[in-house]
Amino acid sequence: MLIDSHCHLDVSEFDDDRSDVLARSRAAGITGILVPAIDRASWTAIAGLARAEAGIYPAYGLHPMFLDRHQDADLGALGEWITQHPCLAIGECGLDFHVEGLDAARQLQILRPQLELAAERELPVILHARRALDPLLAEVRRFPGLRGIVHSFSGSAEQARQWGGRGFLLGIGGPVTYPRAARLRRVVAELPGEQLVLETDAPDQPLCGHQGERNEPARLLGVLETVASLRATTTELLAAETSRNLRQLLRI
Repeated sequence: MLIDSHCHLDVSEFDDDRSDVLARSRAAGITGILVPAIDRASWTAIAGLARAEAGIYPAYGLHPMFLDRHQDADLGALGEWITQHPCLAIGECGLDFHVEGLDAARQLQILRPQLELAAERELPVILHARRALDPLLAEVRRFPGLRGIVHSFSGSAEQARQWGGRGFLLGIGGPVTYPRAARLRRVVAELPGEQLVLETDAPDQPLCGHQGERNEPARLLGVLETVASLRATTTELLAAETSRNLRQLLRI
């Protein structure tokens, strides 16, 4: 039994065969999928998925990479939306200092109200952080008690320790399956077990050996096998531990 802690199952890449994708994930033992939003337009589709399919856990937010899609009114609408459509987390939100041309000040304007909303509603946050782990941690520190997941963690052992000290889980996915990801593999091997969750980020971040292919939740088994090997444990124990971590965070 395994949970994919980050998958964009609502996006158009899955429109032609979403039912088949779900069937393959269930056959692989994936019992739950956390689906974070990227913009206001995606909230309705995610809510529909959660109603229609067992084990789909919705999160609603505004992604930092899509600033051109976000309006100031969307931030107020987010609070109203989650009142009417209960969710398990706020997100995907965060900071991206990797993509050139993304306005850092605007990203902060979009991020801060989402962190405030999560703290107010006592919901975890699903965080995107590319080349922004330290600035994002500074923002999180403004909200004592706020918890969540740092999706697709790629930082150092010290950064992992700092995030763990705030009660955050670290999402590990396809990148760890590449032998060249030596630092990430070392960090994952030494992480406290209670800080670890697994993800696909499907349809993105294909695993080693599947470059150029659409990713999907069933491929989480490949992540599981790699991480179990790095940590010298069994896939059964790791699946149970990571799923338990996510269930405790999301209160499911």
